[in-house]
Amino acid sequence: MIRPLLMCFVLCVVYGNSKPTEKKSRVHEDEPLSSLEHNDNKNYAYDHQAFLGEDQAKAFDQLSPEESRRRLGVIVDKMDEDKDGFVCEEELKDWITRVQKKHVDDSVQRQWRDFDLDDDGVISWDEYKNVTYGSFPDDPQVDSEFDYSHMMLRDERRFRAADRNGDLNADKHEFAAFLHPEDQEHMKDIVVQETMEDIDKNRDGFIDLKEYIGDMHTSETGEEEPEWVESERKQFSEFRDKNKDGKMDKEETLDWILPSDYNQAEAEAKHLLHESDADQDRKLTKSEILSKYDLFVGSQVTNFGEALLQHDEF
Repeated sequence: MIRPLLMCFVLCVVYGNSKPTEKKSRVHEDEPLSSLEHNDNKNYAYDHQAFLGEDQAKAFDQLSPEESRRRLGVIVDKMDEDKDGFVCEEELKDWITRVQKKHVDDSVQRQWRDFDLDDDGVISWDEYKNVTYGSFPDDPQVDSEFDYSHMMLRDERRFRAADRNGDLNADKHEFAAFLHPEDQEHMKDIVVQETMEDIDKNRDGFIDLKEYIGDMHTSETGEEEPEWVESERKQFSEFRDKNKDGKMDKEETLDWILPSDYNQAEAEAKHLLHESDADQDRKLTKSEILSKYDLFVGSQVTNFGEALLQHDEF
């Protein structure tokens, strides 16, 4: 039996190829994004699903506006680190960064309990392999659609890269790097390698325009090409292919999928400030934040809604 974690990955692959008119992104964000349009003039559904998650967004809907504002007020006091009565952009960014880290730590802790079978404080490669792939390594079954042997080899390669001391036993820091390689500097080569293996169909070690577009869009006979496809062609020629040789090498792929000039926490902080700063003084009062409570509870600032739902914190 194949581990549900693996099957989740498989389903993501299927989903990524099941809607040919939708754009599939390879860019790694700090947090998963919503598939909804980001249009705050219409509603805050994007923020709710992108930063709360669908389940947490539904849970938040159970709170009354009055209770939401009260609990958000408690969070505002925590964000105001220098206790000057304002929340500046840097304090927003710092808070969101801590929330992101907590989200990753919680994710690692939840999975840790599943994989550390002997409860010895480390997860060995054998433990991970046995839980994830079950009896497959001993009795491999040929699958017409998915190559589990290849997936297992990729997992092992990533596990070894995360295992800094090379003992094939991952502590929590190493296991976090394995689960979230995009967050670790020493794992970036693995992220790039896995991405290029997925897209580089002719195995020449590069990603050309056809492969780049083909990874995001699958044409069907008689189908009109979505407008964003042409936009992506221009992105490739004008920005992705920096040396203008018609293809992306490893460095160019790294710049694409792990852009160094973008910080999700900073972008979200700027977004919240822009939407809430009524007097345009580049800092927020508690009143300004509470007047936009529906925006804030849909952002990372509330710890995916969990801070609002945990009664013992209030």
